Amino acid sequence: MNNINPSELCSRKLWQLVNNEQGNTIGDADLARVVTELAERRHYLAELVEIGKLGDTSHHA
Repeated sequence: MNNINPSELCSRKLWQLVNNEQGNTIGDADLARVVTELAERRHYLAELVEIGKLGDTSHHA
């Protein structure tokens, strides 16, 4: 049985696992960890935008 360590995978690979794009099936516990990792990364990206590290696209004229 392969245990998935979401923190070692890129976001695209995590998204593929969530969407089962490559026919990969993962257990409920692994899926929950993958979803949590993606959510945390999105939250982190939102914080980077908020502090101006990635640029804020919501204030375009």
